[in-house]
Amino acid sequence: NFATGRRSNLEEVLNDIELCEVDLRDEAGVAAAMKEVAYVLHFGALPSVARSVEDPGSSNDVNIRGTLNLLLAARDNGVERVVFSSSSSVYGDTPVLPKREDMLPQPLSPYALSKLAGEHYMRMFHSLYGLKTYSLRYFNVFGPRQDPASHYAAVIPLFIQAILNDQPPTIHGDGLQTRDFTFVEDIIAANLACCTAPESASGGPYNVAWGNRISVKGLAEEINRLLGKSVAPIHTERRAGDVRDSQADASLARNEIVWTPKVSFADGLQRTIDWYRNLES
Repeated sequence: NFATGRRSNLEEVLNDIELCEVDLRDEAGVAAAMKEVAYVLHFGALPSVARSVEDPGSSNDVNIRGTLNLLLAARDNGVERVVFSSSSSVYGDTPVLPKREDMLPQPLSPYALSKLAGEHYMRMFHSLYGLKTYSLRYFNVFGPRQDPASHYAAVIPLFIQAILNDQPPTIHGDGLQTRDFTFVEDIIAANLACCTAPESASGGPYNVAWGNRISVKGLAEEINRLLGKSVAPIHTERRAGDVRDSQADASLARNEIVWTPKVSFADGLQRTIDWYRNLES
């Protein structure tokens, strides 16, 4: 329902798709949209750790109840497969890196908890009803079209826009926290891989990432370098619910759903910067 997106992002394909604007909390609307559908790629959610800390009720209603509505509709309409967009935030601040799917989740925010609940619902519907489900734990997705103007914008579009305009990017904390960034094209490829993956791979969560990490401070330095700038960041307090370090072991996804990332962080960052630079001009 474009609560966190823009219709303009679909302008190039609107004539080739059937667009249904539905709130995930609308059980009847979700069920109607699911008729004669074979594969469901479930990206719908209220994102952002910070948003969920401010408003945990909405995260619960949309991300948990909405996911249950979707699964019920998928089951009742004979959907073949459901691919769920989960999050690396379910791991919390586990001391061991890289993070593997067999580690005990320790969610630190309502958003992370809602994604973990979604994973459990996916496994449950696979076990109880035979619905083929796949949960993908994304690690800090980035790429063109992320909205830097959003109150809950992701770090890369925020940094790019700020530095492009010679404004200091804001770092929450000391900037030494690390992230494993994943380009959006690789996320799409992982979803499509689940549509053809062996049925034996159904049910479990899979890390989707490169398996590398960079500090937030290092990210600001790299964007400065690529833009030919030297804009110093400003630091504020660390945000509640943020994890300290994040890095994935994605070998399970490589082996089970037959997916391998193709776009390196350096290439993806350059392509993203080029997109925002063209937008500014």
